[in-house]
Amino acid sequence: MHTFTVAERDVTQAWVAACNKLDRKDNPGRTCLHTVVRIAEPTHDDAAFRAELDRLRTAHGLWPLETVASTLFPATLAARSASPGDLAERYRRMYPVVKRYPGNSRGTYFGRLVSYPAASKSGVDQLGTVISRLRTQATGTKIAAAYEIDLAAAADAEEETGADILVHTAGKDNSYIGFPCLSHISLQLDRDLRVHAAALYRSHFMFERAYGNYLGLGRLLAYIAEQAELACGTLTVVAGHARLDGPITQLRPLLTGTGRLAA
Repeated sequence: MHTFTVAERDVTQAWVAACNKLDRKDNPGRTCLHTVVRIAEPTHDDAAFRAELDRLRTAHGLWPLETVASTLFPATLAARSASPGDLAERYRRMYPVVKRYPGNSRGTYFGRLVSYPAASKSGVDQLGTVISRLRTQATGTKIAAAYEIDLAAAADAEEETGADILVHTAGKDNSYIGFPCLSHISLQLDRDLRVHAAALYRSHFMFERAYGNYLGLGRLLAYIAEQAELACGTLTVVAGHARLDGPITQLRPLLTGTGRLAA
């Protein structure tokens, strides 16, 4: 079984390292199982690199990376919202329109965060609940199970505790491929009052989705930390199955740092 773990400083370095781990002569399918990508500063990336990658993505008919990132965290809308509750309410109002866009018919990841399918008409606002619980934990209350959804539960701990956000809906998400590939986000608060996140994907396509997903997850983590009056920590992304898709010959110059992409 091909697998790997990489740990890098920012989004760009982590994505490049992961792609190079997949692009090996002894791995002709360019796939790996149970991969781990750890990003120390998940709100940072190389803007010039991103622009080059976007240029190639556009040539191959893919969404811009900012569009991919916004499915996980709508940064522009958040900047115009007065609070997490206001952000959630505004997104819920526009959600029917968002789902009419190509590829969004089954929803978006951020939609699952602020309107998780449940018995209530508006769904469950997991984002607001997680922020509230983390803020409470930081004051010293030490709620062991900060947030519990379905099978997700945080274990008792004296110095560290966590919170969970469920994305996959049991009994509803039955397709073999497609949305949602992201199943779960787990948040941990360390004793230095930094919030760390671990995201679990059942499958990750590196060219089509991964870079944009890393950006969106990093921004989501930073927003949660800021709203809970905490510091932003690391992001860890685990993929059950990772694949280096896309035009590999055109990608290699950027992955090896030998020149511009040939779109």
